Amino acid sequence: MECPELIYCADGNRRLAQIAIDAGFRYGAQLPNTVYFWPYFADQDWREPNREAYMAALAEHRPVIASVLDLEREDQLGEVLSWAEEAAQYVERVMVIPKAFGVIPRIPARVAGADVILGYSVPTRFAGTEVPVWEFGRRPVHLLGGSPQAQMRLAHYLNVVSADGNYAAKMAVRWGQFWTSGTATYAQNRWWPRLDEMGEAIQNDVPYEAFRRSCDNIMRAWTRFSRN
Repeated sequence: MECPELIYCADGNRRLAQIAIDAGFRYGAQLPNTVYFWPYFADQDWREPNREAYMAALAEHRPVIASVLDLEREDQLGEVLSWAEEAAQYVERVMVIPKAFGVIPRIPARVAGADVILGYSVPTRFAGTEVPVWEFGRRPVHLLGGSPQAQMRLAHYLNVVSADGNYAAKMAVRWGQFWTSGTATYAQNRWWPRLDEMGEAIQNDVPYEAFRRSCDNIMRAWTRFSRN
């Protein structure tokens, strides 16, 4: 399989975004929030959807991929496809996020000249899709959020073409932890060792150094995964 496009999706910290970009990640953000670089990927605020403001931001930035209103109920399909048709004016790929059972066969592969990809919200303790993976078939899928290891597990079952998240940034900023491929057996959490568990006396810029290591490790892990 080809290595999925990896996207760091966050706003509010230019330096973290630059670290991710330097490691090979694409940049993404929730619009219409402030962005520091051209957003390859745009996500709308699913908690408080604002169609007018979001479409205006898409028209301004012209990202490659943009999500639309979450498809939480089957009777929302018409409204979601209306969002998709409007977004298709400004992007190459529109992401529809099915969260209702049995609705995927009714989602077209293209809309208004743009390709449609399906978004899969990786389950965490906060949220996530309950639609079983087999309903997605071989449709192209974008993974939304979750840890790198959870995303890679899902890539065994889904046709993953892209994945985004900011999990590694949160772990770096809050705890000074960085991601490894489960090999840090010396650490309390073998997936997320702390810098001080490495025996390194790093005093300055701990969150940024931890995030840099996460980005490099995640890139290498996905490359290896794609070759297997």
